[in-house]
Amino acid sequence: MATLPDGPVKMLVNLAAFQAGWFACVLGGSRIGLLVASAIIALHLAWLARPGEWRWLAGFAALGLVVDGGLTLAGGFDFANGLPLLGGMPPWLWLLWPLFATLIHHSLAWLWQYPWLAVLGGATSGPLSYYAGASLAGVELAPWLLPAEALTWALICLTLSRRLGNPLALSRQAR
Repeated sequence: MATLPDGPVKMLVNLAAFQAGWFACVLGGSRIGLLVASAIIALHLAWLARPGEWRWLAGFAALGLVVDGGLTLAGGFDFANGLPLLGGMPPWLWLLWPLFATLIHHSLAWLWQYPWLAVLGGATSGPLSYYAGASLAGVELAPWLLPAEALTWALICLTLSRRLGNPLALSRQAR
């Protein structure tokens, strides 16, 4: 299957697909989230992804299970409705992790060249996303959860910046 050409259209499609998946998961729950996220990820892998990019999506799926599953087990989330799975969290929350990974080499690729901006973005955008998602989905958050997510996402973005941020790393990743 042909890929979309690089450029602003590809970035906008990538960003819009992620946002559609985020809303489908948060507002639609696990069943709708699974259908929409699966379609977005399949289309991403077919049209936008670089060779081997599936490893990033799988890695972030595993990371999400560890991070949000652990925070759920620690009492950070209180899911009022639905049967929680995957380490105590519902599948819709877990699906957000591979959806985020679809942005790493595309819409967010420019960010990794600026480590402190990446850290600041992770420390603010991560918790804001959790807060908005919890508000829309009727999930109660423990008072300590948002600071924990801020630290977690700051570290994730710093790691991504160190791994992908220098031009030599970017050229190696493209091969």
